[in-house]
Amino acid sequence: MEGIATTCASIFGSGKDLSVAQECARAVLVLAYGLLAVRVVGRRIFGKWSALDIVVSIVIGSNLSRALTGSAPLLGTLAATTVFLLLHWLLAHLAARFPAMSRLLEGQAITIFKEGKADDGARLRHSVSEADLDEALRQSGMSSVNDARQVTLEPSGCQMSRRLAARCVR
Repeated sequence: MEGIATTCASIFGSGKDLSVAQECARAVLVLAYGLLAVRVVGRRIFGKWSALDIVVSIVIGSNLSRALTGSAPLLGTLAATTVFLLLHWLLAHLAARFPAMSRLLEGQAITIFKEGKADDGARLRHSVSEADLDEALRQSGMSSVNDARQVTLEPSGCQMSRRLAARCVR
């Protein structure tokens, strides 16, 4: 067991005094770990961009960068990152099964235009400018708000413009 620890220490280093080869070995390990983690936990973490997804992504990115540079212990950082991924997976599954948990973690869609009437209060409360609204409409193939049946700001930050079909616009 001590031989494995010695071999790992020589390959990956420890502390902040890492050689170029050790940083490169850490880069390979961190990339492989990240790819494996996303495959195991699921793509949702980078696909939906709810508040939960954003926070977990930032923390995971920060953790992995610290593991890469040696500013945090490699094994402990990967273990902590695994805990974050498991918590994200658990909370995402709870949100998918329980509407109250979904509202708590992800928020609700906000209608900012419906049936010819704009809700400027809701639009301004959520910092959506008229230019943002116009852009979302153009990207959905509409030239003006008069072409839209409804425009919704989704919890992910996408503006959904509904005529006959809707597209996610970021």
